[in-house]
Amino acid sequence: MLPAVQRLGKNAGGYYGERIHVEQTRGAIEAAARRNGWSVSRLPARSHELTLLQRKVGNPMAPRLYLSAGMHGDEPAGPLALAQLLEENRWPEAHLTIIPLLNPGGLTQNRRENEDGIDINRDYRHFRSPEAKAHVEWLETQPSFDLTLLLHEDWESHGFYCYELNPDRQPSLARPILDAVAKVCPIDPTSVIDGRPISEPGIIRPTEWPDFEPHQRPEWPEAVWLSVNKTRLNYTLEAPSDWPIPVRVQALAAAVRAATEAHASRLLASTPK
Repeated sequence: MLPAVQRLGKNAGGYYGERIHVEQTRGAIEAAARRNGWSVSRLPARSHELTLLQRKVGNPMAPRLYLSAGMHGDEPAGPLALAQLLEENRWPEAHLTIIPLLNPGGLTQNRRENEDGIDINRDYRHFRSPEAKAHVEWLETQPSFDLTLLLHEDWESHGFYCYELNPDRQPSLARPILDAVAKVCPIDPTSVIDGRPISEPGIIRPTEWPDFEPHQRPEWPEAVWLSVNKTRLNYTLEAPSDWPIPVRVQALAAAVRAATEAHASRLLASTPK
């Protein structure tokens, strides 16, 4: 049963909830990764460095999964959820890549944009920001991913929801994700979320995809760049940031567990015996 949780009621016109200490969070993430055998490196992005974590497994046919968080500086729960998941270290057999703090300057200032006032998540076409530029230059050196999960929050939402970009119409992971999240956090019940009609409660599937031509969009978020260049299955996970941060952290962690486990199970079931 869903535990009794209440909205904070703090977010009027922006996010005014809890914050994180960026370097302490980075230190906890990197330490947990090293303890559990991950490689830890950093990508220079002008005055910042972006932490890069990778784990490889012995099976070369194992799926390749990618996760990111900390894109917007007023969304602190994503990095904390990844820190928790790295401590737990209960991942399926998969090659994993995690970039947990994509906007360290924004997180330090508790602002959506980076220190130059650029929304990095609208900069994956023109690359004005050093963060997006460094991120994509590295991604272009990597093989494609079977699944990508992007951890976000929405201070205006009435519950958890997700965007699904699935142009090949693979079996959807959205329902397992929301079923897991519903045990710890409300699902957004509204019929229009972020200006888009839902396809079912808590799930946005853009109706224009796959017929929509991404190059007609003037600005690209990370999800669109990944879907065009590196993956055919992408989920943007949106926790409701007007709820207490422990609820949001647990919701995002539950979503990641459900998505990675369901995806791995389906791949295993489809593998010839």
